[in-house]
Amino acid sequence: MKNIRNILMLAALAAIFGCSNNQQSESADLATPVSVEDVKFQSIEQYESTTGTAKSTHEVTLSTEMAGIYKIATNPATGRPFKLGDKVKAGQVIILIEDNEYEYGIGIESQKLNREISEQEYEKQKSLYEKGGVTLRELRNAEVSATTAKYNYESALIRLSKMKITAPFAGIIVDLPYYTQGTRVSSGSQVVSLMSYESMFMEINLPEKSLANISTGLNVLITSYTLTNDTLKGSIAQLSPAISTETRTFKGIISISNPELKLRPGMFVKADIVVARRDSAIVVPKNMLLSSGRGKMVFVVDQSTALERRLTTGIENQEYVEVIDGLKVNDRLVVKGYETLRNNSKVKIIR
Repeated sequence: MKNIRNILMLAALAAIFGCSNNQQSESADLATPVSVEDVKFQSIEQYESTTGTAKSTHEVTLSTEMAGIYKIATNPATGRPFKLGDKVKAGQVIILIEDNEYEYGIGIESQKLNREISEQEYEKQKSLYEKGGVTLRELRNAEVSATTAKYNYESALIRLSKMKITAPFAGIIVDLPYYTQGTRVSSGSQVVSLMSYESMFMEINLPEKSLANISTGLNVLITSYTLTNDTLKGSIAQLSPAISTETRTFKGIISISNPELKLRPGMFVKADIVVARRDSAIVVPKNMLLSSGRGKMVFVVDQSTALERRLTTGIENQEYVEVIDGLKVNDRLVVKGYETLRNNSKVKIIR
């Protein structure tokens, strides 16, 4: 009888422990798998975004000032005639206009020689006047002759310079209309266009409500829709104080630094004006925020339990939002698997 009672007690204990293990196994199976990250301080910026067309700060189209035979100058950097995309230095000759008859008519060498003779005669007359050898009138006549010869020579140089099309600034050839080498072109023919775009600008129009947030000097992040991986730096250079009565916007100009020439004139770009910045803030991705009637919230994990955290938020951008209250550094923030959680849900952390 005693053995029978012992057997029954062992059977009862086995049943109890077996039920407990099953419950623990079921509880583990019901835990929601989640991924977590430790909350840390980081920087965040808030933007006022707009779009526009990037333009070069210097651009010019050069035309001939006289008729003559067309010839493209040789690029010293390549040893061949200039072509589209070539860089030029300020003062460098790009196009030559040749006309022998015109050059002979200028007589530049004769003008130069006449200037030298007139200057020598004036110096001679000045020396004689100091010794009483000539009158003041004779000295003045020599001075007039020297001055006239000087002006004639400089005028000849100006006329001769019209036979060369030179770059007024360092830049890049962006247009080079085709003319057959050796053919005659007329005066006023457009022969080359230059641009300098190491620094650029764009005109913007901002809504009236942004007037209080935008000021000159603010940093701007520039991205092109064709060069999405490159971000350039700019700043607000000018702002109009006037509001358009038709569009309810005000005009501004952004200067853009483009030292590597990645941005090209005419590109359509996006400008993110930095209107606020926090260098050390608790920041969470916006797509992780859950909304309810009581506001925004996230989940954190404490000892395998998901806990709701109601948030007070600050500045934000398209991807992130600043958390002013509701999270602290080193909280274990649920970053995956939070969609189906409830307060006090059991969770299992996975990688």
